[in-house]
Amino acid sequence: MEIEIISKKENPLLKRREVHFRVKHEQKGSTPPRLEVRNAVASALKAKVDFVFVKKFKTKTGKHVAVGLANVYDSVDQARLVEPEYIIKRNVPPEKPAETKEGKE
Repeated sequence: MEIEIISKKENPLLKRREVHFRVKHEQKGSTPPRLEVRNAVASALKAKVDFVFVKKFKTKTGKHVAVGLANVYDSVDQARLVEPEYIIKRNVPPEKPAETKEGKE
């Protein structure tokens, strides 16, 4: 997976950077998971993964290229103030279900 930053824009009012990016995913074939893209954007911008929120991410039809929009915040608290709850949930790894003792009896 190869990531290319198309544009970066500082937004001092919301304390974030708005980033447009392009991902080439020829070796995978299908669209990579959002969490992998989030990690790739964070490493490309040298930012903490917790501060990066991928808003949009879409693969071009018939191509192995996806384009997207991510916001990189100064802090997690600032992100929680600005980002909608559904975007925050999309960018958090799913929790593993806890094992119950009932199934082991």
